[in-house]
Amino acid sequence: MGERTLRGARLGGQSFEDERGIEFAARQNIGYACPQGHEFEIPMSVEADVPAVWECPRCGAEALSKHGQLKEEKAEKPVRTHWDMLLERRSVKELEEILTERLELLRSGEIGPAHLHRASKKKAKSA
Repeated sequence: MGERTLRGARLGGQSFEDERGIEFAARQNIGYACPQGHEFEIPMSVEADVPAVWECPRCGAEALSKHGQLKEEKAEKPVRTHWDMLLERRSVKELEEILTERLELLRSGEIGPAHLHRASKKKAKSA
């Protein structure tokens, strides 16, 4: 059975390098506190932009930074309705004119559901 084992199987899983001569990046510990009372620290680079909010590793709630940073409020765009988008393209006066034209066409039977106007118009022509 010993002959069937793959030789050198641990080569990729074990590093033979040591940490001599390696200069690590400067770090700082940033403290966070969540609403549940959990406190923890996250090591970050000195050059990194420190986020004001971090997910609590215990409960998953949003923890705020102890360094006094406030959570940034996202500027929300106002909701645009169909009416708002329509007014971007046409004025109210233009819309009233179009409505008047369309109502005249609808009343005359030139447009609209076929079963309401067009059938009766054809019968009137044939009679």
